[in-house]
Amino acid sequence: MAIEKVNASSSLAEVVDRILDKGVIVDAWARVSLVGIELLAVEARVVVAGVDTYLKYAEAVGLTAGAQAA
Repeated sequence: MAIEKVNASSSLAEVVDRILDKGVIVDAWARVSLVGIELLAVEARVVVAGVDTYLKYAEAVGLTAGAQAA
């Protein structure tokens, strides 16, 4: 059995390639209130993915024109 050495550090290009291949979803929600009065509400939804990854998942949930025509 061969032992493969894994490099702990990754280049920026490798990290970006992995993010675009797999995708990243950030969903944040925050609310600031004082004595029951909402002062500030923040919602953020961020999706970062490559076009191929987006199209694969969009078709699976029926968001593409090809899936709607079927």
